[in-house]
Amino acid sequence: MPHIQQLESHVADLIAAGEVVERPASVVKELVENAVDAGSSAVVVEIRRGGMGMIRVTDNGCGIAPEELPTAFLRHATSKLRTEEDLGKIGTLGFRGEALAAISAVSRVDILTRQTGTTEGAALHLEGGVPGAVEPAGAPEGTTITVRDLFYNTPARLKFMRKDSAETAAVNGLMQHLALSHPDISFKFIKDGVEALLTPGDGKLDSAVYAALGRDFARGLVPVSGSGGDITVSGFVTAPLMGRGSRSMQVFFVNGRFIKSQLLTAALEEGYRNQIMKGKFPGCVLSVTLPVTAVDVNVHPAKTQVKFAREHDVFDAVYHTVLDALGKTGAPAAAPAQEARLPAASRQDFFQTMDAKTFRQGGAKPAPQPAAPARPAWNTELRAPARVADSGQTSFYQTKRSESAAQGALGRAPASVTSPPDTQQSSPPAPSCNKGALGRPPVSVTAPRAERTDPSAPWTSAPVSVPAEKTTSPESAPRPFVPAIPPERLKLTEDLPGQTTVLETKEAPWRIAGEVLRTYIICESEDGSVWLIDKHAAHERMNFDKLKNAQEPPMRQTLLAPIAAELSREDGALLLENLPLLEQFGFACEDFGAGALLVREVPADIDAADTVPTLEEFAERLRTGRSPDEKREALLHTMACKAAIKGGWVSDPAELRVLVDRVQSGEIKYCPHGRPVAVKLTKYELEKMFKRA
Repeated sequence: MPHIQQLESHVADLIAAGEVVERPASVVKELVENAVDAGSSAVVVEIRRGGMGMIRVTDNGCGIAPEELPTAFLRHATSKLRTEEDLGKIGTLGFRGEALAAISAVSRVDILTRQTGTTEGAALHLEGGVPGAVEPAGAPEGTTITVRDLFYNTPARLKFMRKDSAETAAVNGLMQHLALSHPDISFKFIKDGVEALLTPGDGKLDSAVYAALGRDFARGLVPVSGSGGDITVSGFVTAPLMGRGSRSMQVFFVNGRFIKSQLLTAALEEGYRNQIMKGKFPGCVLSVTLPVTAVDVNVHPAKTQVKFAREHDVFDAVYHTVLDALGKTGAPAAAPAQEARLPAASRQDFFQTMDAKTFRQGGAKPAPQPAAPARPAWNTELRAPARVADSGQTSFYQTKRSESAAQGALGRAPASVTSPPDTQQSSPPAPSCNKGALGRPPVSVTAPRAERTDPSAPWTSAPVSVPAEKTTSPESAPRPFVPAIPPERLKLTEDLPGQTTVLETKEAPWRIAGEVLRTYIICESEDGSVWLIDKHAAHERMNFDKLKNAQEPPMRQTLLAPIAAELSREDGALLLENLPLLEQFGFACEDFGAGALLVREVPADIDAADTVPTLEEFAERLRTGRSPDEKREALLHTMACKAAIKGGWVSDPAELRVLVDRVQSGEIKYCPHGRPVAVKLTKYELEKMFKRA
């Protein structure tokens, strides 16, 4: 049996350092928090090679006495706690006395400091946690700590470090949070000799937000302020129309400490209920102030999580403050009421243009037009669009000209239809009558839509009468309107080049009864069952399978004006690391500085307006993905969802038929997220609902 023995102090220090120092950003956090606790009004942070090469933090705080320098690097040495009662009322950022000891144990450290009011400073060098001699040195008031060769003596931790760009982005994000939590302190961040962040330190939170998070984010903010009892909430939240694609722009502070809290996130998003689009998340910079005795900050080694003594009160304070602030910005429901009070005559001569997205969502109803002369109506349900998504088939068929005139004159309908290569639209058929335009009987073509009048009778197809074309001038004669027949329901032969002969048609064992809420397709199957099909989920699955099985990158569209995607520093760095992967999905991006990406090309199926939300979701997927295959599938989910038709869009009947056919054939059962695509109600279940069974 192995003997129990006490670890050497050096090994124990390395183990303890592993809990505090996870990456270069952890070192910066501990050193800057010490600088803030020292009463500094200006802090400068400089890093090289993502912090692995060098980290230097300079402040103008109170400094450290020369005789206390060696003690400062011992474990559990601190100037912020004295008794056990102090643990229940922690008001400083650092308090454990482990930061300097953990950092010096895994790096080479140089410290230069001078106390306020003294004339001489002191310097100390430590290597692997072992201090040298304290030497006098000239120094400005404050403290400068330089950390070099991080993890040089712990190769097991060193091999898990990420690329320099990723570590730099982590430090950059940390500096943003620190600058926002203390707007009264001027923060400067320099990476590889280039200034990346500078805040004025004027005590105004909006100035810090503008400097740290950018102009575009700052312009869409709504100020919030409220209090309840001894809890105060202040800061900014984004307007409901400025929702983000992820939660990366949600920043919370408790008593000046940046934290990650599911409680505060839930309270914030609850305030936006019914005011923000589904799939969008609000951004915020919220500061919660409460008594130090009502919060426990000693529950996490990195001190990024806290525990509230009264969670319900904190939730209510954030929720009601956000809700009140959004209510003061103006209710969106007031616009329709004002429009309703306008005189009706003011819109008589109103002309409107709309883009494709507005049309899909229904758009505004045009003004009533004068009554047009009556013209023969035709079955619009059978009208095929000029383009059917994901079918690859020609949309319109035309009766075969060769021999059709002779057969029509004999009263026989031609058995062949051909597909013209360049036909985009067809003229509506002439009024139906007993004879055609030249006295010939009309051509009877079987439509793909099935009709039945007697429920007991077998399903048959309803003929559509189309007059035969003239024989005198076939080139100038109008082309008859014949509904499209899906290729999977045809048995084809190639008699002549460019000719397709219909030998046999097969009717679908289902019928589209309609669409409700512009989202769910109602379909009746041959056995009397009723299906409700989610058109967005079905189309999303079709896109996902298509992208997953594609052998070539998706088709791209070059933007006339490149889009500058303003992202958080971490999201921007993460996407820059994966530019080859974005290239595979049809995005041509480049670094635009300060975490922004310049997008020049996007996939053809993605609306240009969805570029920034798509990239935000990509960053979130890349952050949570564990393996390359998992990350790729997650990106495919996002691409398929963004390119799919949305609930609420106006869909063409032919598009609905394609979706129903894929679902009824069993090809599509679940969307990429695992949600069911269709719900089936049997005839017995329906009759039971109405007490008929």
